[in-house]
Amino acid sequence: MAKFELKLPKMGESVAEATITSWLKDIGDTIEADEAVLEIATDKVDSEVPSEVDGVLVEKLFNVDDVVQVGQTIAVIEIEGEGDGDTSAPKVEETAKVVEAPEVAEVAQTVEVAKQTVEPVVSNGDRFYSPLVRNIAKEEGISQEELDRIPGTGKDGRVTKNDIKAYVANRDSSSTASVEVTPKIEKVEAPKTVVKTETKKEQDVAVTASGEDEIIEMTRMGKLISKHMVDSVQTSAHVQSFIEADVTNIWNWRKQHKDSFKKREGENLTFTPIFMEAVAKALRDYPMMNISVQGDSIIKKKHINLGMAAALPDGNLIVPVIKDADQLNLLGMAKKVNDLANRARLGELKPDEIQDGTYTVTNVGTFGSVMGTPIINQPQVGILALGAIRKVPAVIETPDGDFIGIRYRMFLSHSYDHRVVNGALGGQFVQAVKNYLEAWDMDREI
Repeated sequence: MAKFELKLPKMGESVAEATITSWLKDIGDTIEADEAVLEIATDKVDSEVPSEVDGVLVEKLFNVDDVVQVGQTIAVIEIEGEGDGDTSAPKVEETAKVVEAPEVAEVAQTVEVAKQTVEPVVSNGDRFYSPLVRNIAKEEGISQEELDRIPGTGKDGRVTKNDIKAYVANRDSSSTASVEVTPKIEKVEAPKTVVKTETKKEQDVAVTASGEDEIIEMTRMGKLISKHMVDSVQTSAHVQSFIEADVTNIWNWRKQHKDSFKKREGENLTFTPIFMEAVAKALRDYPMMNISVQGDSIIKKKHINLGMAAALPDGNLIVPVIKDADQLNLLGMAKKVNDLANRARLGELKPDEIQDGTYTVTNVGTFGSVMGTPIINQPQVGILALGAIRKVPAVIETPDGDFIGIRYRMFLSHSYDHRVVNGALGGQFVQAVKNYLEAWDMDREI
């Protein structure tokens, strides 16, 4: 029999490797062309690797959490007929059972019969089910109608692995409870978290949970973000500068143009592209903010690539990057911002679109925060937080004297790496952003 080598496909010019997050197929499983075999992750983008041929999976060359280089063979598929390996359905591992009552045996027998007789579930026009979810449904004897009733917490209401496993656990618990069998409770030691002290010694800190507490496992993206944040704090000497900007002219200008822009371009005109343009101009004025640190060397970046933090439906953040932001006019910036933000929410960003950022902007005002102290996105040396725009009374200076008026104002919070950016540079940079915003031309066209 011929054998086909499934290789890690190229995912972008700057993407050289990926981490295997899960195998969707086991040894001996039959695979159809274009069917997903495994899931991979590059930084914060998840994707599936499909098979290019029909056949049987006969060998896995890597395990979950292994890092694979683009072009490396990750699996072997036997094609042109059945393989020599075992292609039967995976065997269910037998476990020791203590039958407390005849009803328990009947429940277990009913579940086993369902596993063997239920029709395979499929995706339909309303809901998509991943191969992993379909396999679990098959192994647990879940029918199509039953699966369609499970609430999904994934993107677009998709049923995730955790959703279906939670359903199975609740179903099994309900079945056991219905026959009033008292389960044997085993003593479980509290999980321990390793904490590094300042003396570099490790100590165990017990974390206890009561029976009323809910234990939620962190998602893979959550774990990545957590590690990235801790690494950043341990790497950079964070310091902040704050400044308040009057954006009344920008507020009024946008109000005048947003409807015509929407009608002409079919897109919303938000404040974000205006702020990103001001940041790009300030980085051009202060190129030593557009740097990164490597050992004892400073790398001064040629391109100004602005990252913009975007919130995902699951609460996590992702940072798509606007490449060469200083080369875009306001219309181009608005279209780029809208495109990246929309595809970020849909999980459709390409690996290249979240890499090579040189400076990051995060809009904490979206959530009502007046200001924030953001953590630097390594290996960059600065990040700017945009606070909420507030209508406040303010002193207005005129040649005829000072007056109190109603103005639209916002705080800019600049976090920067004090190893290489001193207070003067950090303050001058955020002052430049403020100046560009306050000097907005009310006659500007877009």
